[in-house]
Amino acid sequence: MLTLYRPGTGWLHRAPAGPKALALLVIVLAVSLMPSTWLAAAVGAGVAVACYLVPRIGLAELGRQIVAVRWIIVVTFGFQVIFLPLESATANTVRVVAAIVIAALLVLTTRVGDLLDAFELGLGGFRRFGLDPARVALVLAVAITTVPVLARIAVGVRESQRARGARAGIRSFVIPFLVVSLKHADDLGDALTARGVA
Repeated sequence: MLTLYRPGTGWLHRAPAGPKALALLVIVLAVSLMPSTWLAAAVGAGVAVACYLVPRIGLAELGRQIVAVRWIIVVTFGFQVIFLPLESATANTVRVVAAIVIAALLVLTTRVGDLLDAFELGLGGFRRFGLDPARVALVLAVAITTVPVLARIAVGVRESQRARGARAGIRSFVIPFLVVSLKHADDLGDALTARGVA
């Protein structure tokens, strides 16, 4: 499984995976449920910046995360601005991006093994209902890492096109991106099957 963990010594890196995941989930939900106004957009952006500055992750890392999801920004804003007022389209896009970069902190500061252990522990009470906590924990860990992985794939596709001198454009980007994403999904499925999960 591809890991996006960045080693560090800050308090967010040292925080237990379970409480950290719960706290970040609460923040992401709070940002996501904000109204579609200029003020809410500013607050959402401010929360995202604070989430990277307070634990000393840094604005450089925040910038890298935003650049990694730039195509999500373009598509989200582009489609909404056609049907919604500028204020709503901007606020919605800022909320989506803020939620993504805040959620990314979980995989940036937590090893996948620790995430699996935390999810498995949290789901242990459902074992009496026939739920396999280990399997569900693995699915949740894969789901959490999906957006950052797709963002990294998008960056790789664009850099490859730029190296070949290909002209930038949505149409020329989408097909290679889908091919690489589907190949990654296929490889991940094969890996899970080999481990007896799928």
